[in-house]
Amino acid sequence: MVRRSAVVALVAAFLLLTSGAAQQKLPRDALWEIVHDVCVPGQTLRGNPAPCSRVDLAEGAEKGFAILKDPRDTSHFLLIPTGRVSGIESPVLLDPGAPNYFASAWEARRYVLETLGKTLSRDDLGLVVNSKGTRSQDQLHIHVDCVKAAVRDGLHHNEDRIAGDWTNFPMPLSQQLYMARWVPGEDLGTSNPFRLLADGVPGAARDMGDHTLIVVGFTRMDGARGFVLLTNRVDAVPGSQAYGEELLDHACRIASQRNPQ
Repeated sequence: MVRRSAVVALVAAFLLLTSGAAQQKLPRDALWEIVHDVCVPGQTLRGNPAPCSRVDLAEGAEKGFAILKDPRDTSHFLLIPTGRVSGIESPVLLDPGAPNYFASAWEARRYVLETLGKTLSRDDLGLVVNSKGTRSQDQLHIHVDCVKAAVRDGLHHNEDRIAGDWTNFPMPLSQQLYMARWVPGEDLGTSNPFRLLADGVPGAARDMGDHTLIVVGFTRMDGARGFVLLTNRVDAVPGSQAYGEELLDHACRIASQRNPQ
C-alpha cells in the first residue's frame, strides 16, 4: 500500500507540472516508475495505459515502449522503453537485436500532430536524446516535438553540405556546432540512429553518454525524403553541453509560421 501511494503521488506530481506550484524537480527515476508501475500494468490489466497515450508490448516488455505527453508543453511527447534502459550510454542500444526506438518515435509524431490539430511537414518535426550529463531522468526517453524554424531553415540552406557520412555542419544551430549526416527513407525502419552514431563518428562507441543525438525529418530539393541526423559531444568545442533538446520548440511556433504541406 505504501508503494502504491508513493506511485500515485508521483503520477499526481507529474500531471500537475503545468501549475506554478508543481515546478519542483521530479526524482530521476520518475519516468521509469510511471511507465513501469502505472502505464504498463494499466495496459495489461485494464487495457488503459493512462497517463501514457500508448503502451506497445508487441515484442514483450523488455523491448516495448510507451508514449507519454509532457504536461508542461504544448506538443511535447516522450517515447520511453518499457524495459530498463538508462540512456544513450546503455550498451543494450547497440545489441544486434535491440529495438529501433527512434523508428517508433518517428511514428509517434502523430501524437504531436493530433494534439496540434494540424498537418505539418516532416521537415517541421524532430526527435532528440540528450547526453547523460544534460538529461534529468535516468531512463531513456526520446523527445518528440516540433523543431525551431531557424533549425529547419538552417538545414535547408545548407543541404549541399549534408551527405551520407558524418561531416561538420557549417553553421551553428541554436548557438552550438554539430556534425550532420543524411539518411534516406520515408521512415527509419532499416536505419538505427544509435548504431549510425556509434559506427560512424570516431570514438562515439566508447563515449556515447557524452553525445546528444537528433533526428530531423527532411525533404531535399529534388523531392527525396529522409532524415538529417545531428550530433555533438560534451566539450567538443568550448562550452558544448551536448543538449540537443535546444533544437526543439516545445511551444511549436513553427505550426503558425507557415502553411502546412
